[in-house]
Amino acid sequence: MKKPAETLREQKPGVSPANRSLERGIELLRSFRPGSELLGNAELAERTGLSRSTVSRLTQTLVGSGLLQVDPRSRAFRLAPAVLSFAHAMRTGSLVLATAAPLMRQVAEARRINVGLAAPDRDEMVYLESIRYNRRPSLRTVVSGQRVPMELTSLGRAYLASAEEGRRKALLAHFREARAGQWRRLGAEIASAMESVASKGYCAASWQPEVAAVATPLVFQGAYYALNASLSSAETFEVVVGELAPVLLELKERIVRKLEVATGE
Repeated sequence: MKKPAETLREQKPGVSPANRSLERGIELLRSFRPGSELLGNAELAERTGLSRSTVSRLTQTLVGSGLLQVDPRSRAFRLAPAVLSFAHAMRTGSLVLATAAPLMRQVAEARRINVGLAAPDRDEMVYLESIRYNRRPSLRTVVSGQRVPMELTSLGRAYLASAEEGRRKALLAHFREARAGQWRRLGAEIASAMESVASKGYCAASWQPEVAAVATPLVFQGAYYALNASLSSAETFEVVVGELAPVLLELKERIVRKLEVATGE
């Protein structure tokens, strides 16, 4: 099976060798995830499918550029502080996040629920903001930058409902191959979620025990996001969804109105 990097990144015709090196360098940076803070050339080669010699050349360049650091004991690599500054620049420069976050916090505090905003990245959703006021104690924490599966979550399914047709088809084909043994059930759940977004404006899912989540797509100036509300509760899934859905849709409406005022649209 092809890696998501090969199947889901946007294909651009006529990529020059220089741009190809840039793409490969970015793939190395993408290999670092929580739990993989230190990666050597062999591990990076395995994760990206690149040759050891190519990886060695690229890691040297990334170290020289200040994006990777060498661990003196293991001679493996870790992300350098400069990478965090990119994330900070993204957060402070996002009009959608600056507009949505205060409204999300108001709702989360008033309702004692969890509210999140995420964006798609290949076959996952990346949290841009997560404000958590769950009524029940929970060991699960969600922070900005955290990734969740697109195909399993309400966030991801809400995005799939709003995605451009070509992109959605590519993602569904990828999930069908990656989860062949589960696809009969999973494909039906995704289709049902997309129908729910079309008819009700939201979809619901419970991919964590005793946690119900509802999500709605948010598209602004060509960028795709998904907004969700979740709650860990002993109540039935249907009861929690019935409580969260109107709150979520009202929050989305407030965010959209504020964005329209801010941009004069």
